[in-house]
Amino acid sequence: MDVRVSSQLIPKKRSFKYLGSVIQEDGEIDENITHRIGVGWMKWRLASSVFCDRKVPLKLKGKFYRVMVRPAILYGAEYWPVKNYHIQKMKKAEMRILRWMCGHTRLDRIRNENIQVKVGVASMEDKIREVRLR
Repeated sequence: MDVRVSSQLIPKKRSFKYLGSVIQEDGEIDENITHRIGVGWMKWRLASSVFCDRKVPLKLKGKFYRVMVRPAILYGAEYWPVKNYHIQKMKKAEMRILRWMCGHTRLDRIRNENIQVKVGVASMEDKIREVRLR
């Protein structure tokens, strides 16, 4: 069905942004997950002077992460119909951020759990579960 406003045809869209979330025509959340990860990286860039400073203790960086970046990524997660690959995508983005904060790369071969303990951050999977159960 065509929608017209004062003789002007409004084009049909597959997705649109509403209150900070991307709503897709088919009810999936793929674009929303990608958007939320991008917003998390933007928040990280805003505080990159703290996150990349080697003089700042890792526990303090972890607190900054938990207060600034993680809420931006998990905004609206209460109602997401999450699938395993969505969780994996968010865990991957989170670990990239945490490794960068610690000054490590994947080539250093340090386990994700060890980095999370160093920084004092719970896993993304646990936080998603907590948000949904709240």
